[in-house]
Amino acid sequence: MAEPTQPLLTDSNSSSPRSLDDTIESYIGSFGWAQFLQAALVSFSGVFDAQQTFISVFTDSEPTWHCTDSNSICHESISNICILPKTAWSWDYSPHVSVISEWGLQCAGSFVKGLPESSFFVGCLIGGLVLSTLADSSLGRKNMLFLSCLVMAISTMLTVFSPNIWVYAVLRFVNGFGRATIGTCALVLSTELVGKKWRGRVGIMSFFGFMLGFLSLPLMAYMNRGSSWRILYVWTSIPTIIYCVLVRFFVCESPRWLFVRGRKEEAISILKRVASIPSTDVNIGGAISMSFSSLPFEDEEEKPNNVNIFTTMKVLVEKRWALKRLSAVMAIAFGIGLVYYGMPLALSNLDFNIYLSAAFNALMDLPANLITLFLVDKLSRRNALIGFTALGGVSSVLIFALQNMNIGNHGELHLALELISYFSACSAFNMEMIYTIELFPTCVRNSAIAMARQALVLGGVFSPIMVAAGRKNSFWSFGLFGLAIGLLGLFAVGLPETRGSDLCDTMDEEECKDRRSKVAINSVIA
Repeated sequence: MAEPTQPLLTDSNSSSPRSLDDTIESYIGSFGWAQFLQAALVSFSGVFDAQQTFISVFTDSEPTWHCTDSNSICHESISNICILPKTAWSWDYSPHVSVISEWGLQCAGSFVKGLPESSFFVGCLIGGLVLSTLADSSLGRKNMLFLSCLVMAISTMLTVFSPNIWVYAVLRFVNGFGRATIGTCALVLSTELVGKKWRGRVGIMSFFGFMLGFLSLPLMAYMNRGSSWRILYVWTSIPTIIYCVLVRFFVCESPRWLFVRGRKEEAISILKRVASIPSTDVNIGGAISMSFSSLPFEDEEEKPNNVNIFTTMKVLVEKRWALKRLSAVMAIAFGIGLVYYGMPLALSNLDFNIYLSAAFNALMDLPANLITLFLVDKLSRRNALIGFTALGGVSSVLIFALQNMNIGNHGELHLALELISYFSACSAFNMEMIYTIELFPTCVRNSAIAMARQALVLGGVFSPIMVAAGRKNSFWSFGLFGLAIGLLGLFAVGLPETRGSDLCDTMDEEECKDRRSKVAINSVIA
């Protein structure tokens, strides 16, 4: 797996690397076992991220019920138990299997029933806005990942002791607040530890972690069927706490971020650790330090104490090219989010078993991740993103069209189209995250990805409302899902292609690269 590296102690006459990318790769290699283990450990956070994102599918579901007296007014044709006396029906399992049955919310309004899930996504939005810049400014990638996982783990455990729906909703809000930056920090940290050749493949690892977490939920919920919903929170909180300990003691900070923040000695220490360089070789640190000193933009970045936590967001807005890119990726992410979060919620409209339907959707992450993994270095980022969003849009609109055709039963076809649409959203999401990494320099990269993920979550906030409206008219769910992801995906047309390009570290460096690219294109056209 490890690739040959250049000599650690180079000849004085040899030319120094041109960029931070080249400098780091020259001493630790493009990809080795130490880097793989670091990336794998960081990416495993996606397991716990996915579990908390989709756990309400099972804990907040409305359980099945049955009539207790065949001679009463209760019979199978009645679907609304709120019109029946309480003595005429009973839950199939213990009331503790769901928050709905335990707290008697079966006749409550849709706002109350959906409050915990809505609170979770609102927490994600606020947490992303408040915490997104900390990983770029003061805390760094590792500390932000640790803090996010710790908040999520503690709030998950406290959720077990919720006495009512209101406390439950507050704890879900805190859970979403903490969870907001996990995916962003894991993606950025794992990709900044490897060379550009392996960056795309390593970026997919975090998506595999999320898929594994999503896939584990139906299995855990099925094993817990008939038991209290609180047990499911216990099962997901304890492993998260253990993972926090592993992150604290075994994960390395990004040497790229440390260097940009002017902390060269720490960056050198991390490079030596990742490259498994013997600590007794005292000359190695000096050699790496000399290579860092030759980089032209070092003086610009050695003022970390003057950086406010919102400086990165200010820079993104002030730079016209950065604002244009950020607006495009956020618009695309919003369309993807509507389908990504909306399709699993809309499965109840297709009348499928809740465990199987969730498992099928989780499995769609696997081909999406595999296809992205093998095509990430072969396809144009821009064209692939447009293609995936178009496929998802067409599939979703076809579901709406078929549901309005009174020609037989299209249940199996509906499910197939739903899985294709969800698969396309997963693939588009994977591709856009990798695309966003390459569109923005190190100094604002974490914030840019965080804003893109915020737009994705914003789609998740609206999707439950659209699904509820779609129970009467599927245009408001499947129809709008398809139109949104398909049309918003066209914003990628105005973005530059980044496949195979170097990662930049400052805004000036990115602008120079952009100008060189435009000059090259104009010369070809001329």
